[in-house]
Amino acid sequence: MTMPHGHSIPPGGPMRRLTRFLTRTSGRGDSAQGFGVTDVLAYSYLAFGVLIVLVPVLWTFFTSIKPERQVENFDTRLLPYSQIEEEIAGVGTRDLWIFDDGTGEEQLVFKAGPTRSVTDVATPENPDEVFGVPRETLEPLEEVRVAVENYLDPILKRNGQENFHFATYLFNSVFVTVVATLITLLINAMAGFALSKYRFRGRLTFTILIVATLLIPASIILVSLFFVVWSFGIFGSLWGVIIPAAATPTGVFLLRQYMLTIPDELLEAARMDAASEWRIFWRIIIPLSLPALSVLAILSVIWRWNDFLWPLIVLISDPSAHTLQLGLTQFAGEFNTDFHYILAMTVVTLLPITLVFVWLQRFITTGIATTGLK
Repeated sequence: MTMPHGHSIPPGGPMRRLTRFLTRTSGRGDSAQGFGVTDVLAYSYLAFGVLIVLVPVLWTFFTSIKPERQVENFDTRLLPYSQIEEEIAGVGTRDLWIFDDGTGEEQLVFKAGPTRSVTDVATPENPDEVFGVPRETLEPLEEVRVAVENYLDPILKRNGQENFHFATYLFNSVFVTVVATLITLLINAMAGFALSKYRFRGRLTFTILIVATLLIPASIILVSLFFVVWSFGIFGSLWGVIIPAAATPTGVFLLRQYMLTIPDELLEAARMDAASEWRIFWRIIIPLSLPALSVLAILSVIWRWNDFLWPLIVLISDPSAHTLQLGLTQFAGEFNTDFHYILAMTVVTLLPITLVFVWLQRFITTGIATTGLK
């Protein structure tokens, strides 16, 4: 394959570059020499970090595809095993077990009574001939089966899951996340612009006060926020979740520090061309701050999507306004909890966050090391 200007791509070029990148050693680039102690420690540290991040997610996914009985029995095997059932004439549907009498011959049986130290069993061919066997000689007859019903039942409202309104919860979560993120980016960008590019008395004091609010735990101001939301008449609506968290001290500080790297000469040149402050903000500051805005967007999406406590307080009176995180409480009852549904829907809620991060990370990697001058 030949590229423009006569350059060619060698066979296996991308894979070769990826291999070189993953096997680079300290101080030797893509050298073929062996690893040193520093390289072993670095790769061990990275592998350990990957395991810490991925193991809980992988455990959640593999458990979410296990049948209900396997989840309730806290079966720690990785694959989803399901006990085989058979319709037996005159008896009904029964689980099949393998009975080993110690002679090497195995026999299919089903339990004809409660499980005891000596359990009554019978064969599917002769269900009326009941005999007792030691409990420890019984092994379940299992097969690997992906429990897709864990995902389909809540989404399609099957098997008694009519109260879980997946489409409504998904719309509410997307609406809250998108609108709150856009408002957060706008307000924090304007605050960061003012604190970084305007000279006025008390600028540093305001910055310190904003950053100092990070020291206040969110649970302390819940009562005050509740009365504010109630006074404005937005209690019980999605706007009561969106508006109070619109301005974040983390976002203001992040954008202010990044905008300080944008040369003031760009703004002065725009003002000499009779550009308004609003035009400077939209045509210069925002485009040059895309890497920092992308970071803040990812953080905001994660905060809004995973938020549980504040939506629970504001939206508790209106089930139709619940988000996906609140909808998961439908599976937790007073006497019974459907963990297989909770895990499956948890995996579903992870997908949008993953897609957003994959889409936005390219903006970060392309400009995170640059300054405002491009």
